[in-house]
Amino acid sequence: MFWDAEGILFINYLEKHKTITGEYYSNLLTRLDEKIREKRPALQKKKIIFHQDNAPTHKSVLAMGKLRKLHYKLLEHPPFSQDLTPSDFYLFPNSNSSSLVGIFL
Repeated sequence: MFWDAEGILFINYLEKHKTITGEYYSNLLTRLDEKIREKRPALQKKKIIFHQDNAPTHKSVLAMGKLRKLHYKLLEHPPFSQDLTPSDFYLFPNSNSSSLVGIFL
């Protein structure tokens, strides 16, 4: 699930018994970029600041290369701290937090 301050941009449902790989996530970022252009056309000339966790798939060479190609600025994910609660726990209390990615503009 991808969202920004205005709401949900894109939801992707993974097929049963499939896993998210670097290639899958890279393709997902391409689809996200298309949704941003469709739903938020005013952002095409602005710098997108992207936040994701440090999951191996998110940090893969393919995913990082895609983020650079899309010219998204990556907001570093802080190390685990009980004082730093991710926003998704409050926005989507019934969701698996590892599947959520935020976009800050």
